[in-house]
Amino acid sequence: MDFRTTVERAQRLRQLHAQYKPLVLPTVWDVWSARTAADAGFPALTVGSHPLAESRGAEDHEGQTFEEVLAAVRPIIAGVDVPVSVDLEAGYGQKPADLIAGLTEVGGAGLNIEDTVHSDGGRVRSAQEHANYIAGLRAAADDAGIPLWINGRTDLFLHAQDASGVLDEAIERLRAMERAGADSVYPVAIQDDDELLSAVTGAVAIPVNSTAHPVKHDLERFRRLGVGRITYGPLLQIAMTDAMKGVLGPWAP
Repeated sequence: MDFRTTVERAQRLRQLHAQYKPLVLPTVWDVWSARTAADAGFPALTVGSHPLAESRGAEDHEGQTFEEVLAAVRPIIAGVDVPVSVDLEAGYGQKPADLIAGLTEVGGAGLNIEDTVHSDGGRVRSAQEHANYIAGLRAAADDAGIPLWINGRTDLFLHAQDASGVLDEAIERLRAMERAGADSVYPVAIQDDDELLSAVTGAVAIPVNSTAHPVKHDLERFRRLGVGRITYGPLLQIAMTDAMKGVLGPWAP
């Protein structure tokens, strides 16, 4: 995708985050799902690593190379006229500048970056290490002249046996990402906990991303809790899988 279009889409994604409270980004995985979501009226989308891997018969958790991911998302981004953010897991072992160069070359308008490094034994980056990586991404995007939206994710709640017991540490991670230049932060695995969602949305000045199930969750609840951005993770694909099984069931032998 040409540079001007990439910049325009990145600028549009930034405007949408300011316009919508919260901004809902359907998580898509191929050209068909992206076009379907865009035709449904959504002004921006995100590609999720889990559904993308499922659609390609690959493993999530960096089971694809960065080059394979870029080859898969290129036609998705080119197939729609709206900004598309891309889940880049923990960065596939790439330096921040190389990650930004690859993403912008295919026209990505934003990215999601997590602190669980699956390609390195599933270790979790320290708060400072993850913040430093995000700072590198911000510097590289600025150097490229593209206002990419950076969604900084932490899996601290996901890994904890008691999510409430790691709240203070999680907030410190979120604030470190904010200071490093993240535009939004994404504490996964607390979408069903009103108390934890309220705590994290009140702890940072930038939008908090929450996972949502498109059927089981309620948009107004997330708005009431102060959530600024919603993505579906693998849950849209799972919901569609359930619906497809229901449609096909009566026809099965």
